[in-house]
Amino acid sequence: MLPELPRIKSSNVIVIGAGPAGLMAAEVLSKAGATVQVFDAMPSVGRKFLLAGKGGLNLTHSEPAVIFNTHYGTRLAQVAPWLQTFGAAELRAWALGLGIETFIGTSGRVFPIEMKATPLLRAWLQRLRSLGVQFHMRNRWLGFASQPAGTALRWRFETPQGEQVISASVAVLALGGASWPRLGSDGAWQPWLAAQGVALAPLMPANCGFDVQGVGHPHWSAYFSERFAGQPLKSVAVHLVDSQGHSFERKGEFIATATGVEGSLIYAMSALLRDEIAARGNACFHLDLLPHKTPAQVLADVKHPRGSRSLGNHLKSRLGLSGIKLALLHELLTKDQLHSATQLAAAIKRLPITLGAPRPIAEAISSAGGVMQEAMNESLMLHHLPGVFCAGEMLDWEAPTGGYLLTACFASGRKAGEGALQWLAENTAANRDN
Repeated sequence: MLPELPRIKSSNVIVIGAGPAGLMAAEVLSKAGATVQVFDAMPSVGRKFLLAGKGGLNLTHSEPAVIFNTHYGTRLAQVAPWLQTFGAAELRAWALGLGIETFIGTSGRVFPIEMKATPLLRAWLQRLRSLGVQFHMRNRWLGFASQPAGTALRWRFETPQGEQVISASVAVLALGGASWPRLGSDGAWQPWLAAQGVALAPLMPANCGFDVQGVGHPHWSAYFSERFAGQPLKSVAVHLVDSQGHSFERKGEFIATATGVEGSLIYAMSALLRDEIAARGNACFHLDLLPHKTPAQVLADVKHPRGSRSLGNHLKSRLGLSGIKLALLHELLTKDQLHSATQLAAAIKRLPITLGAPRPIAEAISSAGGVMQEAMNESLMLHHLPGVFCAGEMLDWEAPTGGYLLTACFASGRKAGEGALQWLAENTAANRDN
């Protein structure tokens, strides 16, 4: 059950950013009686949201909250209050209220029945417009205009009609981080908030791919890259222990790229990998190519007499190793290691892969860093800019894909909308009393 929110007499509020966080804030405010104007630099709303749903919109996850919340790592204390009132169950109920039924997949992830983001976004926009929300597309925020003392903040926008300045004392910023800048989140807002004294953490790639450090060359060999880039490593397991003692272990799959690795397993441990590279210059994880077999079973099969068969045919016959898995062994092991049964068997179960750098932030699915927790109160209002709230990916937190990232974006938008609504109610009452 969502909490009862105050009603207010019509007040003008601006929301900058038309992604899930911004739209959720706009919904909360408009339902309570505020006149909400949404501004976005893109020609249409939800560009990144639509891209996220291109292969099937993973809206959230069905795990119990106690497990779900662990995916926010060191930022759990910050994110938990958002999820307390608008977690996975509330998000599914909200979608159903828009006429979008969801189902739980075999992995526990939650998807709309139609699998697409478009029907949900279309129904949502219809609701918002019926509530009176006004949309101003191709309106790029340019920072603050100078303002006389005691007046409302003045916001500069680049519009199709030229630069315009709008006065608004209440605003929700949902500007995204710096991933996929072509879809609108380019991080340009950082210097404007920093100039107002807002504490910011540097933006960094999250849910990203990495470049490998090859053997005697900076990335994969030309042979491996040309033949295997884009191919998946399926039914594998990864194990990572960083220099701080943090560990990660999981089964799944990932993809070899022209210069390294990416995909779900890599994204899930990207924060640990990125931070380890920043601290030590590189990071190493171990890959189990056959997690369904014990080390003893693998060693026995490798040692089995192969007669006149080649090593590749022997490994394929005895262990089912072929294609990219076999190629990866040839890529990373020396000739002596390949022909030592003990070393080869050990590598099949624990193949070290060294990474030298994360891919650029513009290629990342999401970003970490941004507006720091200490810059805001518990309602996500900036201490240095009363009446200005922040939400979504522009805040300093991160989460893996799998529904966790998107759920918290929705939840933070609702939290910021509720905070703005409460601030409006309190300040309207104070002004009336005075």
